[in-house]
Amino acid sequence: MAKELIKGNTAVAEAALRAGLEAYFGYPITPQTELLEHLSARMPEIGRPFVQAESELGAINMVYGAACTGKRVMTSSSSPGVSLMMEGLSYIAGTEVPAVLVDVVRGGPGLGNIAPAQGDYNQIVHGGGHGDYHMLVLAPASVQEAVDLTVLAFDLAEKYRHLVAVLMDGSIGQMMEPAELPPMQPMKTDIPDWAVRGTDGGEKRVLTSINLDPPAQEVMNLRLMKRWQEIEKNEVRYKGYYLDDAEYVVVGFGTAGRISLSAVRAAREKGIKVGLLRPITLAPFPNDILDELSEKAKAFLVVEMNSGQMLEDVRLVVRGRKPVEFFGRMGGVVPYPDEVLTEIKRLVDGPLTTEGHPRDRWLARLSETIG
Repeated sequence: MAKELIKGNTAVAEAALRAGLEAYFGYPITPQTELLEHLSARMPEIGRPFVQAESELGAINMVYGAACTGKRVMTSSSSPGVSLMMEGLSYIAGTEVPAVLVDVVRGGPGLGNIAPAQGDYNQIVHGGGHGDYHMLVLAPASVQEAVDLTVLAFDLAEKYRHLVAVLMDGSIGQMMEPAELPPMQPMKTDIPDWAVRGTDGGEKRVLTSINLDPPAQEVMNLRLMKRWQEIEKNEVRYKGYYLDDAEYVVVGFGTAGRISLSAVRAAREKGIKVGLLRPITLAPFPNDILDELSEKAKAFLVVEMNSGQMLEDVRLVVRGRKPVEFFGRMGGVVPYPDEVLTEIKRLVDGPLTTEGHPRDRWLARLSETIG
């Protein structure tokens, strides 16, 4: 199929529909509203349910109910809207039903602003509501990748009966790029054997996340943990650039990773042996490749559009074996490639240290720049 120039939010919405999305429930919030708007026209057009709920709380609980029927369901929102969904996300995880969430991140905390940011990392990768579970998290760095990962999200959700989040910032949601959309998939006709069912079809099945017997709840938690181990074994995804001979490694996801690639290429032109590791699955995190790089590289630079949230996951893997530095911009400020290049040069020029926290050193430098 030919590529077409398309906005990120619209591309994700159309990709979800073509991947077999059977029902959508959501609430408008910038910078993801075009996603909802596109589906508000397209879903009824082909006879599929679309509901603009009264709130994000209503939307996520509608997703929960529809997911229990075995349908391909999705919601989308942006940072504070996703915060409101946390209880429902935990119910979905506790009931072991598949669902897809798209989070188009904006600046925060609080209502913040509508500019692109990556401050939802902890909320999505290490949060997702109360209890012992993980969400599988995919982080695109382009409109095409957002399309591809949206399709993948539905497949993974069904494969593991799991929550899958597509985490992208407002830049990707709002930018227009050439992208190839997937072909329209036929609607499913079968009903999963785990889905809710009334008495007409045989034995009644009821799905719920409540389990008042602690030992039984622990067995369920153990089942979730074993499923997560399987996901960790089979579903880690990342892209590496110039890593074969890299003496220095930049780690960045999404737009920050994309910007970092421009800086890495500029550094290569100056003879600096630097590479980029761009995680695509933020959960499960690409620990093995990062651990391998920790044996070869001299130092690491983590680049994010937040105050250093993925930074902690990188430091956990590196375990103090090599220096780890950090560069971030917050509140919706997008870094320039030249800024990242400056930080790469700073890494090369040294001095390198494993003492102290890299966030403290970054804060001191940023304070001198912006006051």
